[in-house]
Amino acid sequence: MNLFENEDIKIFQEFTDESKEIDHDKINEKYQKGEVRIVTEQGRFQLTTVPSIVESEDYILDPEFQRRHRWSIEKKSRLIESFIMNVPIPPIFLYEIDYSVYEVMDGLQRLTALYEFYSNGFALEGLEEWPELNGLTYLELPSQVRRGIDRRYLSSMILLKETARSEKEEQRLKQLVFERINSGGERLEDQEKRNALYNGPLNRLCAELSRNEYFCWMWGIPQRTNEELKGVLSKELTENPLYRKMQDVELVLRFFAFRHIAQWEIVSLTRFLDLFLQKGNLLPNDVLKQYEQLFNDTSKLVYELFQEDAFCLYRKRNNKWIMYNRPTKVVYDPIMYVLSSYIDNKDQLIKQRDKIKEDILEFYQENYETFGGRNTGKNDVLTRIQLLDDFFGKYLG
Repeated sequence: MNLFENEDIKIFQEFTDESKEIDHDKINEKYQKGEVRIVTEQGRFQLTTVPSIVESEDYILDPEFQRRHRWSIEKKSRLIESFIMNVPIPPIFLYEIDYSVYEVMDGLQRLTALYEFYSNGFALEGLEEWPELNGLTYLELPSQVRRGIDRRYLSSMILLKETARSEKEEQRLKQLVFERINSGGERLEDQEKRNALYNGPLNRLCAELSRNEYFCWMWGIPQRTNEELKGVLSKELTENPLYRKMQDVELVLRFFAFRHIAQWEIVSLTRFLDLFLQKGNLLPNDVLKQYEQLFNDTSKLVYELFQEDAFCLYRKRNNKWIMYNRPTKVVYDPIMYVLSSYIDNKDQLIKQRDKIKEDILEFYQENYETFGGRNTGKNDVLTRIQLLDDFFGKYLG
């Protein structure tokens, strides 16, 4: 793989400490200066004020480190039931990015659930302690129950602007706090963690490229709409498992990371991707622009050759060879890797796509053991890359 100019990075090169000896005086001085110390303030909101908070320009509800997936109606309903029963609810966490202007670090789902509830956006369902309320919206609830909910409060923990001394330190501390407050709750997916902890130019590029139309067609992800450009996401999109768990963003990240597969040492693939993203966020803008062009061109080429079946395996089931009905990373990684190096030969390949589509079925039969398994180590990926490189190389005379 020929890298772009200035693309070469040392993924496993760590920063070295000047001294490994413990200096108690320096540690005490660091603590007394208040380094890495969070400045907080507590507050609480009456539930009836939540709609005005959500609509206010002073509260930013979708910072980049938030997760994509949204609560089901049943989970929203159970939150409302907790308020009815006066069950203690964990506080929401806010970061003051400017005086009296806040980012919602944790609690977005609770705020939006309450906003939709007060807007009669859903009827309660799945309640266990108050099943007689199932099927009712806010305005349909008995008046006494409504008043009981209205008098409840949602507490908040505010990280004040004084916490960080610079924009870089602010981002680091926000990510640190996000990791700590989410470590005991619902399990974060690998890319959700990266999105929170290692956000930067490359991470944002991967998120943007995950909406590439050809990429989405090949992975069965709903296409971007005009409404999405306005910030309104369709239910079909938010319920798509790849989108909801940010696995689509991880797929884009894999494409770039495997350009540096030679540096994948004895660590898990997850750790390799973590380290690559950290270092990749430091790549210069000209390399990121080349990354963007390369991913878009490669996705288009793969789609023009294979359409929606591009990453589907040809497998043997019940003594019959059939096309597997969903895409797989076992095919995605090597095909994208190989064809990214053949962009200059795209016209030659496209002219022979009928022959290529016919021949690749035989290719999968011959290499069934290599592509049909679940082995995803470095050597397995390299073997698949070599086999596909040999396959496509036959069509370049």
